[in-house]
Amino acid sequence: MTRPSDTRDRLLSAALDRIWTSSYGSVSVDDICTAAGVKKGSFYHFFPSKEELAVAACEEHWQRDLQPILDRVFHPDRAPLERLEAWCDAIYQEQKARFQASGHVPGCPFASIGSEMGTQNERLRRKVEDLLERGLFQIERTLRDAQKDGSLTVANPAAKARALHALALGLMVHAKVANDPEVLRGLREQVLEALPAPQRV
Repeated sequence: MTRPSDTRDRLLSAALDRIWTSSYGSVSVDDICTAAGVKKGSFYHFFPSKEELAVAACEEHWQRDLQPILDRVFHPDRAPLERLEAWCDAIYQEQKARFQASGHVPGCPFASIGSEMGTQNERLRRKVEDLLERGLFQIERTLRDAQKDGSLTVANPAAKARALHALALGLMVHAKVANDPEVLRGLREQVLEALPAPQRV
Protein backbone atom coordinates (compact mmCIF):
# COMPACT_ATOMS: atom_id res chain seq x y z
CA MET A 1 0.00 0.00 0.00
CA THR A 2 1.32 3.43 -0.97
CA ARG A 3 1.95 5.71 1.97
CA PRO A 4 0.43 9.22 1.81
CA SER A 5 3.90 10.74 2.16
CA ASP A 6 5.06 8.77 -0.90
CA THR A 7 2.14 10.06 -2.93
CA ARG A 8 2.85 13.63 -1.92
CA ASP A 9 6.55 13.24 -2.74
CA ARG A 10 5.73 11.83 -6.16
CA LEU A 11 3.46 14.78 -6.89
CA LEU A 12 6.15 17.24 -5.84
CA SER A 13 8.81 15.56 -7.97
CA ALA A 14 6.52 15.22 -10.98
CA ALA A 15 5.39 18.84 -10.74
CA LEU A 16 8.92 20.23 -10.63
CA ASP A 17 10.13 17.96 -13.41
CA ARG A 18 7.19 18.70 -15.73
CA ILE A 19 7.15 22.45 -15.07
CA TRP A 20 10.93 22.74 -15.31
CA THR A 21 11.20 20.84 -18.59
CA SER A 22 8.09 22.44 -20.11
CA SER A 23 6.39 25.45 -18.52
CA TYR A 24 3.97 26.23 -15.73
CA GLY A 25 1.21 27.30 -18.10
CA SER A 26 1.44 24.28 -20.38
CA VAL A 27 1.37 21.64 -17.62
CA SER A 28 -2.03 20.64 -16.29
CA VAL A 29 -3.01 18.91 -13.06
CA ASP A 30 -3.85 15.85 -15.17
CA ASP A 31 -0.33 15.90 -16.66
CA ILE A 32 1.22 16.02 -13.19
CA CYS A 33 -1.00 13.22 -11.88
CA THR A 34 -0.16 11.03 -14.86
CA ALA A 35 3.57 11.65 -14.44
CA ALA A 36 3.32 10.94 -10.71
CA GLY A 37 1.18 7.83 -11.23
CA VAL A 38 -1.54 9.02 -8.86
CA LYS A 39 -5.26 9.70 -9.18
CA LYS A 40 -6.58 13.23 -9.43
CA GLY A 41 -8.41 12.83 -6.13
CA SER A 42 -5.09 12.23 -4.41
CA PHE A 43 -3.77 15.47 -5.87
CA TYR A 44 -6.55 17.52 -4.28
CA HIS A 45 -6.13 15.65 -1.02
CA PHE A 46 -2.69 17.21 -0.68
CA PHE A 47 -2.89 20.41 -2.72
CA PRO A 48 -5.90 22.68 -3.29
CA SER A 49 -4.49 23.99 -6.59
CA LYS A 50 -1.65 23.73 -9.09
CA GLU A 51 -0.29 26.99 -7.70
CA GLU A 52 -0.07 25.48 -4.21
CA LEU A 53 1.75 22.45 -5.60
CA ALA A 54 4.18 24.58 -7.62
CA VAL A 55 5.10 26.66 -4.56
CA ALA A 56 5.64 23.53 -2.49
CA ALA A 57 7.64 21.86 -5.29
CA CYS A 58 9.97 24.85 -5.55
CA GLU A 59 10.60 24.79 -1.81
CA GLU A 60 11.12 21.02 -1.89
CA HIS A 61 13.66 21.38 -4.70
CA TRP A 62 15.54 23.95 -2.67
CA GLN A 63 15.58 21.91 0.54
CA ARG A 64 16.20 18.50 -1.01
CA ASP A 65 18.45 19.27 -3.97
CA LEU A 66 19.99 22.72 -3.85
CA GLN A 67 20.66 23.44 -0.18
CA PRO A 68 22.98 20.43 0.26
CA ILE A 69 24.94 21.45 -2.84
CA LEU A 70 25.25 25.05 -1.70
CA ASP A 71 26.24 23.98 1.80
CA ARG A 72 29.11 22.03 0.27
CA VAL A 73 30.06 24.58 -2.40
CA PHE A 74 29.99 27.58 -0.08
CA HIS A 75 31.39 25.86 3.00
CA PRO A 76 33.34 28.43 5.05
CA ASP A 77 36.37 26.11 5.18
CA ARG A 78 36.86 26.79 1.46
CA ALA A 79 38.72 29.91 0.38
CA PRO A 80 36.31 32.51 -1.07
CA LEU A 81 37.60 32.24 -4.63
CA GLU A 82 37.43 28.46 -4.43
CA ARG A 83 33.78 28.73 -3.38
CA LEU A 84 32.94 30.84 -6.41
CA GLU A 85 34.75 28.44 -8.74
CA ALA A 86 32.93 25.48 -7.19
CA TRP A 87 29.60 27.31 -7.60
CA CYS A 88 30.25 27.79 -11.31
CA ASP A 89 31.31 24.17 -11.71
CA ALA A 90 28.21 22.92 -9.86
CA ILE A 91 25.93 24.88 -12.20
CA TYR A 92 27.66 23.44 -15.25
CA GLN A 93 27.61 19.89 -13.93
CA GLU A 94 23.92 20.00 -12.98
CA GLN A 95 22.80 21.39 -16.33
CA LYS A 96 25.01 18.92 -18.20
CA ALA A 97 23.61 15.98 -16.21
CA ARG A 98 20.03 17.05 -16.92
CA PHE A 99 20.86 17.50 -20.60
CA GLN A 100 22.31 13.99 -20.75
CA ALA A 101 19.19 12.59 -19.04
CA SER A 102 16.54 14.42 -21.08
CA GLY A 103 18.21 15.86 -24.18
CA HIS A 104 17.38 19.39 -23.03
CA VAL A 105 19.16 22.06 -21.00
CA PRO A 106 16.46 23.16 -18.51
CA GLY A 107 18.09 26.33 -17.17
CA CYS A 108 17.21 27.61 -13.71
CA PRO A 109 13.72 26.42 -12.67
CA PHE A 110 13.13 29.44 -10.46
CA ALA A 111 14.11 31.93 -13.16
CA SER A 112 11.98 30.05 -15.69
CA ILE A 113 8.88 30.06 -13.50
CA GLY A 114 9.49 33.64 -12.40
CA SER A 115 9.92 34.98 -15.91
CA GLU A 116 6.82 33.12 -17.10
CA MET A 117 4.51 33.87 -14.19
CA GLY A 118 5.98 37.02 -12.65
CA THR A 119 3.25 39.28 -14.07
CA GLN A 120 0.45 36.75 -13.66
CA ASN A 121 0.79 35.17 -10.23
CA GLU A 122 2.08 37.22 -7.35
CA ARG A 123 2.46 34.28 -4.99
CA LEU A 124 4.67 32.36 -7.40
CA ARG A 125 6.63 35.51 -8.16
CA ARG A 126 7.32 36.08 -4.46
CA LYS A 127 8.31 32.47 -3.93
CA VAL A 128 10.87 32.32 -6.71
CA GLU A 129 12.21 35.75 -5.70
CA ASP A 130 12.75 34.42 -2.18
CA LEU A 131 14.55 31.33 -3.46
CA LEU A 132 16.79 33.31 -5.79
CA GLU A 133 17.63 35.66 -2.92
CA ARG A 134 18.73 32.69 -0.80
CA GLY A 135 21.28 31.76 -3.44
CA LEU A 136 22.33 35.36 -3.82
CA PHE A 137 23.03 35.55 -0.07
CA GLN A 138 25.69 32.84 -0.41
CA ILE A 139 27.52 34.78 -3.10
CA GLU A 140 27.39 38.04 -1.17
CA ARG A 141 28.69 36.38 2.00
CA THR A 142 31.55 34.87 0.00
CA LEU A 143 32.50 38.27 -1.39
CA ARG A 144 32.43 39.77 2.10
CA ASP A 145 34.72 36.98 3.28
CA ALA A 146 37.04 37.73 0.37
CA GLN A 147 37.05 41.39 1.37
CA LYS A 148 37.98 40.43 4.93
CA ASP A 149 40.82 38.08 4.03
CA GLY A 150 42.21 40.45 1.39
CA SER A 151 41.80 38.07 -1.53
CA LEU A 152 39.56 40.59 -3.33
CA THR A 153 38.84 44.28 -3.22
CA VAL A 154 35.04 44.53 -3.23
CA ALA A 155 33.70 48.02 -2.70
CA ASN A 156 30.06 46.92 -2.76
CA PRO A 157 29.68 43.17 -2.12
CA ALA A 158 25.89 43.29 -2.45
CA ALA A 159 26.00 44.91 -5.88
CA LYS A 160 28.81 42.66 -7.10
CA ALA A 161 26.95 39.57 -5.87
CA ARG A 162 23.88 40.61 -7.87
CA ALA A 163 26.02 41.13 -10.95
CA LEU A 164 27.60 37.68 -10.66
CA HIS A 165 24.21 36.09 -9.96
CA ALA A 166 22.74 37.80 -13.02
CA LEU A 167 25.69 36.63 -15.10
CA ALA A 168 25.07 33.01 -14.10
CA LEU A 169 21.32 33.24 -14.73
CA GLY A 170 21.91 34.88 -18.10
CA LEU A 171 24.35 32.21 -19.18
CA MET A 172 21.88 29.52 -18.11
CA VAL A 173 19.27 31.15 -20.34
CA HIS A 174 21.80 31.18 -23.19
CA ALA A 175 22.56 27.48 -22.61
CA LYS A 176 18.84 26.71 -22.55
CA VAL A 177 18.16 28.57 -25.81
CA ALA A 178 21.17 26.95 -27.49
CA ASN A 179 20.32 23.62 -25.84
CA ASP A 180 24.01 23.24 -25.19
CA PRO A 181 25.35 22.76 -21.64
CA GLU A 182 28.86 23.50 -22.88
CA VAL A 183 27.89 27.18 -22.97
CA LEU A 184 28.15 27.00 -19.18
CA ARG A 185 31.68 25.64 -19.26
CA GLY A 186 32.78 29.25 -19.65
CA LEU A 187 30.92 30.47 -16.56
CA ARG A 188 33.87 30.10 -14.22
CA GLU A 189 36.15 32.15 -16.47
CA GLN A 190 33.55 34.88 -16.92
CA VAL A 191 32.87 35.11 -13.19
CA LEU A 192 36.58 35.34 -12.38
CA GLU A 193 37.06 38.02 -15.03
CA ALA A 194 34.22 40.01 -13.49
CA LEU A 195 35.86 40.04 -10.05
CA PRO A 196 37.91 43.01 -8.88
CA ALA A 197 41.66 42.73 -8.44
CA PRO A 198 42.98 41.38 -5.12
CA GLN A 199 44.08 43.80 -2.48
CA ARG A 200 47.75 44.73 -2.44
CA VAL A 201 49.52 45.07 0.84
